[in-house]
Amino acid sequence: MKNFKLLFAFLLCVQSSYCQDITGSWSGEIKVQGTTLPLIFNIVKNDSGLTSTLDSPAQGAKGIAVTSTIFKDNELLIQAANLNLEFKGIYKNNLIDGVFSQGGLKLPLVLTKKATPSVVINRPQEPKPPFTYTVEEVSFVNPKDNNTLAATLTTPKNKATFPIAIMITGSGSQNRDEEVFGHKPFWVIADDFANKGIGVLRIDDRGVGQSSKGSHEDTTENFASDINTAVTFLNNKGFDNVGLIGHSEGGLIAPMVAAKNKNVKFIIAMAAPGIPVDQLLLLQTAAVSKSQGAKNEEITSSAVFNQKVYAFIKNYSASNLKMDLKTVLVAELKILPKEQAVPQDKLDDFVESQLQQLSSPWFVYFLKCNPDNYWSKITIPVLAINGTKDVQVTATENLKGIENSLKKANNKNFEIQQFDGLNHLFQDAKTGAVSEYATIEQTISPKVLDKMSTWILNKD
Repeated sequence: MKNFKLLFAFLLCVQSSYCQDITGSWSGEIKVQGTTLPLIFNIVKNDSGLTSTLDSPAQGAKGIAVTSTIFKDNELLIQAANLNLEFKGIYKNNLIDGVFSQGGLKLPLVLTKKATPSVVINRPQEPKPPFTYTVEEVSFVNPKDNNTLAATLTTPKNKATFPIAIMITGSGSQNRDEEVFGHKPFWVIADDFANKGIGVLRIDDRGVGQSSKGSHEDTTENFASDINTAVTFLNNKGFDNVGLIGHSEGGLIAPMVAAKNKNVKFIIAMAAPGIPVDQLLLLQTAAVSKSQGAKNEEITSSAVFNQKVYAFIKNYSASNLKMDLKTVLVAELKILPKEQAVPQDKLDDFVESQLQQLSSPWFVYFLKCNPDNYWSKITIPVLAINGTKDVQVTATENLKGIENSLKKANNKNFEIQQFDGLNHLFQDAKTGAVSEYATIEQTISPKVLDKMSTWILNKD
């Protein structure tokens, strides 16, 4: 799932007596677990003070908005409360010498006015024309929510019948390529499949690309209705061997749709939830924190905190979750160990940012999901895969959960496979850490591409 954040985010100048000195592009590098990440802060002045954005060239990220900044008495203070992030530095001799910190991580960072050279992101697997298959731009309307979905349909040439897969993205708004850090995994899959005789439909999420906007009230159930509509769209075009390939949260949506729509003929679950989502998120937080070098006692205290918050949300039955959850958050934050405590002057902003996410209709619905409710009804062919270095959807627990549910359904045609050394994006990885995704040239392991295509062509 993609509800991980970049290591940074950035700024709105509240006040400044030195704005002329600080405006412009400032660049520097931080080193995280042996990986060097260049950062560029772009600061401009407007009528209300300073506004800025952050670029992370190596991660393919540009124009990241931020929370606040103060430049006073030659000291620059940058804060991103929602990420528990801070940069504090002293401006002197055209340098800003400071410390970048996030959670318990503190790293030296020196910014200079000379912009860092553009980083060329090499993505050798990204498809390039000419293509040996048909590429068609399509769109259709979901009658349930009356929203329009834009998509690309790739189909093999000179083949009368073939299986076709609908790609389902993970958490967060994403384009049809599931693009992240300069990688376009769904485009790579579509290209590989079309060359092997398999069609693919990949869709812009609501509010992304050419698809119409959704609503703040949208949940995973709404997104599932989009995919259900996509199945009908393909059936109406004459395709009768339609399957679903879901990544991360998309791997939960796939059985949600297939459990009700008998026109779905197969599923591939890529790093899909297989255990109750609150349990998955606890494992995710622990694994991500460990990959970032967190201490065991910090991981434990975070787990206790999250368990209490998740339990409150899951069991809440009153009418104002946001207000009542705020009381819980403030109380629990006050008893965190000193090393993890949020400074008092940042507490209000931090709590508000957490409330926005934790009380959103999507998060509340997602947190309460139990994948077994859907997987235990699936009797069509299923391939469930994951990487052993996945820190976002841990392989052992979630694959076992899917397997147990499929056995409960008495499914006679499923396969479970772990890929050694692959991360959440199915890249060959050293650590599996989120910070590593952008630095890996490979978009998706050829082993995974071959496994999926071979399975689809031989599943019956």
